[in-house]
Amino acid sequence: MADSSTADLGKGKRITGGDRSTLADELRKRYDEGESIRSLAESTKRSYGFVHRLLSESGATLRSRGGANRNSSKKA
Repeated sequence: MADSSTADLGKGKRITGGDRSTLADELRKRYDEGESIRSLAESTKRSYGFVHRLLSESGATLRSRGGANRNSSKKA
């Protein structure tokens, strides 16, 4: 899912200024469309933490964790 703007950033390359803003906007758009932080991290070759931080900095409303609730199987 990476487009040309994320493909040229390279793993481990420091991202600052305009490149960081552009990446943050793109990742926020994809996240708002339903893509997970893990999939964004994988497609950009960045860590989960980096993507999470970038989304937070961009003002994205982060979704709660998914998965089953542990207590849902208990009977009343």
